[in-house]
Amino acid sequence: MKFIKSVIHEMSLVTWPTAKETRRDTTTVIITSLLFAAYFALADWVILLVLKAFIF
Repeated sequence: MKFIKSVIHEMSLVTWPTAKETRRDTTTVIITSLLFAAYFALADWVILLVLKAFIF
């Protein structure tokens, strides 16, 4: 019981993000993920072209 009370107390001290902050952070994660996906797709395509030129 003491543990549950301490958890409830600690949770009341937490500063939760606002909706605006959550949207901003979510947008940042999505854009960063898309940029990384595009970068790795481009790198994969370049590597494939090099391999086709020299091996296949």
